[in-house]
Amino acid sequence: MSTPIRIGIIGYGNLGRGVELAIAQNSDMTLVGVFSRRDPASVPSKANVYAIDEILTFKDRIDVMILCGGSATDLPEQGPSFARHFNTVDSYDTHAKIPEYFSRVDAEAVAGGNVSVISTGWDPGLFSLNRLLGQTILPEGTEYTFWGKGVSQGHSDAIRRVPGVKSGVQYTVPAESALARVRAGESPTLTTREKHKRDCFVVAEENANQNAIRDAIVNMPNYFADYDTTVTFISVEELNRDHAAMPHGGYVLRSGKTGESSAQLMEFSIKLGSNPEFTASVLVAYARAAYKYAQEGFVGAKTVLDIPFAYLSPKSGAELRKELL
Repeated sequence: MSTPIRIGIIGYGNLGRGVELAIAQNSDMTLVGVFSRRDPASVPSKANVYAIDEILTFKDRIDVMILCGGSATDLPEQGPSFARHFNTVDSYDTHAKIPEYFSRVDAEAVAGGNVSVISTGWDPGLFSLNRLLGQTILPEGTEYTFWGKGVSQGHSDAIRRVPGVKSGVQYTVPAESALARVRAGESPTLTTREKHKRDCFVVAEENANQNAIRDAIVNMPNYFADYDTTVTFISVEELNRDHAAMPHGGYVLRSGKTGESSAQLMEFSIKLGSNPEFTASVLVAYARAAYKYAQEGFVGAKTVLDIPFAYLSPKSGAELRKELL
């Protein structure tokens, strides 16, 4: 057996724990360690845990570093910073800022001679690939993406960053009537508000101004400002009892026509029992791709749109051709 790909994890929240579990299911990988801003003794990982200040001493001991911080404040700083020193994979998901983020990470990865795969997961990520496929196959058509119902990690993280918020979760809820119209071949023009709503459940700090918290959430650009958003304040006990699970899902559809008038519909969907564990599994697959590109001498940033599916697999090209074509 060839030498396993040596993986490091930065951050040990829901996503970091999911990455640890996913690595255990991939026999061609080994987890070298978890790096955290917390006291290593307080991090409940089965792996070796190190203070993030020690990370540069591992430059020659880790093949790919998987960044598991949030997109609101962690990754904008950590993505470019660690790309200078390691091959990296991340799940940066602020869609409107991805081009800018790509440029910053690319510059640092090139300067350091490393590979960085950004914005992996299921959206951006797998959904991005299906949007590309739909546009390519049905150039005369209309594209639709619906998310949920489920807990959004990125949006929940953004809620928890609001001053006065102790904890919270956000559910993205698709409009069933809008989804039904697309499946019926209507090709409707739908506004952002017509496709989804966002339900937020928030535990406020004691004596916090709940009206200020609500205003900060519903007016947050790139996250909530363009949606009908409800904010419900609940207790810690209610949060733990009713909102501990992290399900999610969604749909990508392309409705179009070929030839003179043949109606065509492409649809991709997922239904997730655990959003962070599924996202982590995607990150781990793209860590393998990052490793392969590094072995080939490539430097710089890539996205899922640039990477062939075969690079995600531990199997050889011959095996894939035999088993899957």
